[in-house]
Amino acid sequence: MNVNQSTAGVSDYFELLKPRVMSLAIFTAIIGLLLTPNNIHPFLAIFSIIAIGAGAGAAGAINMWYDRDIDLVMDRTKSRPIPSGRVKSEEALTLGVVLSIFSIILLFVASNYIAAAFLFISIMFYIFIYTIWLKRYTPQNIVIGGAAGALPPVIGWFAVSQEFSLFPIILFMIIFMWTPPHFWALSLYRSEDYEKAGIPMLPVVKGKRITRVNIILYSLSLIFIAPSPWYLGYLGNIYGLTSFLLTFIFIYFSWNVYKEKLGSEPILFKYSILYLFLLFMIMPIDKYIYLWIN
Repeated sequence: MNVNQSTAGVSDYFELLKPRVMSLAIFTAIIGLLLTPNNIHPFLAIFSIIAIGAGAGAAGAINMWYDRDIDLVMDRTKSRPIPSGRVKSEEALTLGVVLSIFSIILLFVASNYIAAAFLFISIMFYIFIYTIWLKRYTPQNIVIGGAAGALPPVIGWFAVSQEFSLFPIILFMIIFMWTPPHFWALSLYRSEDYEKAGIPMLPVVKGKRITRVNIILYSLSLIFIAPSPWYLGYLGNIYGLTSFLLTFIFIYFSWNVYKEKLGSEPILFKYSILYLFLLFMIMPIDKYIYLWIN
């Protein structure tokens, strides 16, 4: 099909926003918002989350526009709206740019300039640092580029509170250190796809053995970082125990990948998604149980 011929429906434009990535950004931003010691009007909170979600979607649309050439080559991505010909590339770019501007202005109006500035940094980092530079030129693309995906809880925090705290930095670090083993697990069983597209993912450049070593090392780091909200006094024992349990399971699956156990890579990839969801979900639960008890 001619890639310049648009046959798009609403679902195609929504797919441009990378809904899975966008939903993760929205979820972690909500958690960041809920963990602050301050309160925000519910309507302003809703508009702030909409803005953060729109910003994440905007970055995803521009990413798809820029990566349309490699998406056409990879089996995992060739059915996306642009390479499949359902959406014109210029439409995707326009959607991304307009949504970016809208999201930053909306967050500025709904919350404050600090949150809006962090959203701007997140969008620009994902587009220019990760998509345009890192992704195609270095096997450290996922490591450094993960900073963009780790910012939503920080944005959610500052949408409510303008006071500096170590807590949002910890939230950032948890996602930042979680990102490499999460994506490297995927790249291990999709390495042929990345090699075909010329993307220097770690298994393609350094080999699968080095990738497995890096996965277990980053996974081990989570045993110190993930429980840190507990041992630093930000959250209570419910979170502390849960974070240790979830992280030990994460390390177990990572160890299976390191030992090259058959089928271990997709298991780790799928569990890593569940891991981050449960880890962040238990944070506000712990906080509000503690407030209720006391």
